[in-house]
Amino acid sequence: MIHKFLFAFSIILLGSFHSLAQKEPVEIGIVGLTHTHVHWILGRADRGDISVVGIVEPNRDLAERYAKQHGYSMSIVYNTIEEMIAATHPDAVTAFGTIYEHLKVVEICAPLGIHVMVEKPLAVSLEHAKKMQRLAKKYNIHLLTNYETTWYPSNHKAYDLFKTGTVGDLRKVIVRDGHKGPKKIGVNSEFLEWLTDPIENGGGAIMDFGCYGVNLVTWLQNGRMPKTVTAVTQQQQRENNPKVDDDATIILTYDNSNAIIQGSWNWPIGRKDMEIYGLDGAIYADNRHNLRVRIAEGYDGFKEESYILEELQAPLDDPFALFAAIIKNKITLKPFDLSSLENNMIVMEILEAAKESARTGRTIEINK
Repeated sequence: MIHKFLFAFSIILLGSFHSLAQKEPVEIGIVGLTHTHVHWILGRADRGDISVVGIVEPNRDLAERYAKQHGYSMSIVYNTIEEMIAATHPDAVTAFGTIYEHLKVVEICAPLGIHVMVEKPLAVSLEHAKKMQRLAKKYNIHLLTNYETTWYPSNHKAYDLFKTGTVGDLRKVIVRDGHKGPKKIGVNSEFLEWLTDPIENGGGAIMDFGCYGVNLVTWLQNGRMPKTVTAVTQQQQRENNPKVDDDATIILTYDNSNAIIQGSWNWPIGRKDMEIYGLDGAIYADNRHNLRVRIAEGYDGFKEESYILEELQAPLDDPFALFAAIIKNKITLKPFDLSSLENNMIVMEILEAAKESARTGRTIEINK
């Protein structure tokens, strides 16, 4: 009887420890503060799912400015990734430095079993991306890419409506992203310095905003590679962006459909929107919360339904909540999910072809 009691007690105790372990926050290190998307995690309400244990930023002035703004202690700020890891032993890191630095972050973290989330795009080049992919697979870490548009309820509603056949077979996708330009919207000097550098950012608007559309189209296409990639870039603000393109149009062709991706630093009004055209109608994801569906009637008539959408349910409403849920095995990403490595390797292959097309003035055929 005593043995049965002790056994039952031990099971309850183990269950309690397991429950506590599930509730403990994932300890995260932030690598870099120069990407202003870092305000997303620094200004995030405490949901109990993550804990920022360390920050890597050698620019003390920048770190102190953000410490005053967000209230973190300068005692958790380190000069190098190695110092931060040795002192804090994080479960995962989020990269908010230059895109070029993403590879180094993975090179240091992967062998230590530390999971990584980077800001879009995954890398500055396909070469960097392939190295990152090999390291992630070798050391069995999660390597995610974060896009603002991943968290738009409108994009997920559009995806669901399309996949359930609301507008029929796919024929065309148009995605438009961008704003007036980094300098015109007043990004801080630490961000502007590398965002307009072809080495540190991998390009200009073609990388910064072209990646959004390629990511979404790859998701809609279930990871299919396009047959051809054609791109045209321009430099419309030479005085503000002397080293890189600031306007890009990318055309992708598939067997029975195509996609037009317009990423620009020359829109008069900031935008992130998507249009999906099928044989029977169209879906317009106008912004984060507004979506319209038009079903064709006759030549130019249509029946329209409009939606104003609520935020997605946690943890699918926030990159860091999702990251924590994946690390704790509460969620498994589908192969071509927006944040997944599989999707973003295809994004990098398409962007590489787009840059080559823009450089050479020819259409690039994808032999797959």
